[in-house]
Amino acid sequence: MQRTVEIGGCLLKEKGRPVLLLCDKEEEYAQAMTEFLQGHGELPWIVRTYTDWRKMLETEEGNPIDLLLVAERTYDEEIAALKPLRTIMLIENGIDVRTEFINIDKYQEAQKVLQGVLEVYLEIAEKTGESCFRMVQFGNTRFIGLYSPVRRCMQTTFALTLSQMLAMAHKTLYLNFEHYSGISELAAQAGARDLADLLYFVMADPDKFQIRLQTIVRQNGNLDYIPPMKSGQNLLTVSGDEWQKLLHKLAETGMYEYVILDLSESMQGLFDILRLCVVVFTLTKEDRVAQGKLAEYERILESYSYEDVIRKTRKYQAPKVRKIPDALDQYTKGEVADFVNRLIKELEETKDDGLH
Repeated sequence: MQRTVEIGGCLLKEKGRPVLLLCDKEEEYAQAMTEFLQGHGELPWIVRTYTDWRKMLETEEGNPIDLLLVAERTYDEEIAALKPLRTIMLIENGIDVRTEFINIDKYQEAQKVLQGVLEVYLEIAEKTGESCFRMVQFGNTRFIGLYSPVRRCMQTTFALTLSQMLAMAHKTLYLNFEHYSGISELAAQAGARDLADLLYFVMADPDKFQIRLQTIVRQNGNLDYIPPMKSGQNLLTVSGDEWQKLLHKLAETGMYEYVILDLSESMQGLFDILRLCVVVFTLTKEDRVAQGKLAEYERILESYSYEDVIRKTRKYQAPKVRKIPDALDQYTKGEVADFVNRLIKELEETKDDGLH
């Protein structure tokens, strides 16, 4: 079997685009990985997939190949005739068997395989000066903000539930800007990158931002998220302009329909970020102190001429729940999910600009 795959709706004969060859005689894996790559239309490559290395050699010899992704048991020395810029070996027994190649574990999550390949591609792009992606026009991404001056109002639970439910039908990214997120599943693993690294790439390597983003993003079900900063203190040092650049870069990629911003006063330029959002959700409580804080917050917005933020804000009492879900993949069920589902339907029925 030979499969030729088209990524991002671009013709295979299109000149000037980098080429990635995937070769694996395990047909089920080759098909699954191909379908996974097809689901990432923002990737920079033309992808061609083979399950027979001889057929690949016959077809591709003499063609420029940027990356060759080949399974360990499929590899043959004759493949070297293709002369790819980089060869990545998909290791099947968990041991690096070919030190002359870059080795990636074949049977880990497909997203992690992709992120490893993207890291290699970035090295090639840096050496060749190649552009990593075609920029998409700004304006397709909708930012939804969540902010409340009232503490312990279930903002993050609401934000994650909204994110998970939107992700069921829309490409959605969740970002947490709180000092302490309180959700261990969101935290970056030891040595892994987080929101601070993404900010660095915006400033230091903006031309390759879209690829860098994909090396950092993580998934929980259908939802994408960036691990929050390991130290909430770092939030205080980021300027409002830096946050603006990050959000505009995210929008420019065109990768997401919705970006959910779980915001806090720990960040500079908060009001300007709220101004970028198509809708702002503010949860509050019934008690006098909570209502007083909300009133003070709105007075400050008015005094600094952010009346537009007030107009796009939707205020809701924090829902009463018996139990917050134990895991992120359970956030689409329960009292909060019912509350959010009714909210989404209400906004859709009234054709609210925030979700259309």
